[in-house]
Amino acid sequence: MRERGRTRRLLGLGARTGGALLRTRMGGQADWRALGEALFEGLSELKGPAMKLAQIMSQWDDLLPPDLAEELSRLQRQAEPMPWADIHRTLVAEYGDLDAVFSGIEHRPFASASMGQVHRATTLDGNTLVLKVQYPGLADVLESDLAQVRRLMRLGRWFKVPQARLDALFEELAVSLRGELDYHAEAQALARYRARYAHLESLVIPEPLPDLSGPRVLAMRYEPGTPLRDLEMIDDALRQKVAKTLADWITEELFTHGELHADPHAGNFAVNDRSQLIIYDLGAVIPVPEARLRAMMELLEATLAKDPMAMDEALLKMGGRQGQGAPLSLYRESAEAVAPLFQPGEQDFGDVRVHRRLRDLTPKVWAAMDRLQPPADTLLLSRTLNGHYWNLVRLGARLDMAERTRPLFSRRHA
Repeated sequence: MRERGRTRRLLGLGARTGGALLRTRMGGQADWRALGEALFEGLSELKGPAMKLAQIMSQWDDLLPPDLAEELSRLQRQAEPMPWADIHRTLVAEYGDLDAVFSGIEHRPFASASMGQVHRATTLDGNTLVLKVQYPGLADVLESDLAQVRRLMRLGRWFKVPQARLDALFEELAVSLRGELDYHAEAQALARYRARYAHLESLVIPEPLPDLSGPRVLAMRYEPGTPLRDLEMIDDALRQKVAKTLADWITEELFTHGELHADPHAGNFAVNDRSQLIIYDLGAVIPVPEARLRAMMELLEATLAKDPMAMDEALLKMGGRQGQGAPLSLYRESAEAVAPLFQPGEQDFGDVRVHRRLRDLTPKVWAAMDRLQPPADTLLLSRTLNGHYWNLVRLGARLDMAERTRPLFSRRHA
């Protein structure tokens, strides 16, 4: 990866994005579709931090212009793969003579992401596995790319996002990406999660293969499945089973083990022919301290009680809302938007009325960001939970959230 050329292209994409935002702010019409196509093509080839940021942004489909959000979402499922010749060099550097280890490796990747891509392979003894291969040279240009991404993120000020929040989001992104380069840590996470959730028969975590793994290649047992994003039209009973598994797993992750899978885009989840949920990528796992969980539950309890003063007090305790003047009317609207999902009995996550309320609320939240100032260490956590929420929406989940949260509230008061 040539650093100078990457920097020039990243700056060019930033200038094009800034121009579109400027036209909008001046009352003009921006061609969001054309911008999205340019970002898809450019970032799909460049990979790395900017592509990761765009994937994160695509999860905010209630905030971005629809045409732009649609194009960015393609980065989660249609990103252009790295040429096989480049991947082959990495594999040879890792294994030496490939024919001495594998009977075959598919040249077309099984999946492509921002930091690496996955190829299916067969060992000499006939076992099928997948090789997650880090993009060549990415570690060498990562810090330079991050510096350019920081410049691009300054455009967020045009959405009235305070600089402190942009800095916190950048630090979250930087820490996450540096961590994703550590395949040894991901292998450990896979092994830890396999042991931890062995009792959940409806959940599958791929088995890491340490003897075939190295600094730039992570080998795992192949677990075939249908991606979560392709399940919207399947049998409702299966979707409900998968949704329950996903919700049970997230709850146990948070409230029993104090960790959370922090890369929730739909491409990291699939369902196999035994109706089991597969978790493919554990490159981003974050700790969630008990104190943070208790503070979050206090805020949720105040929200469900529709008590704006208690909501403000909870946000202050979390380290947010340092600006002057509590936005009490916004708190009330937020409570009204969230409350339907927590009514007694099964609630439909596919209810468009809930989405419409949340969508209408989003620009008001951003406009009040200078007063809300959510604490920096909750940004990744809230973004992750938002991503898992949208996965439940895609599944059309029907869950009794009142029943699920009751013991969690009791635990907070214990």
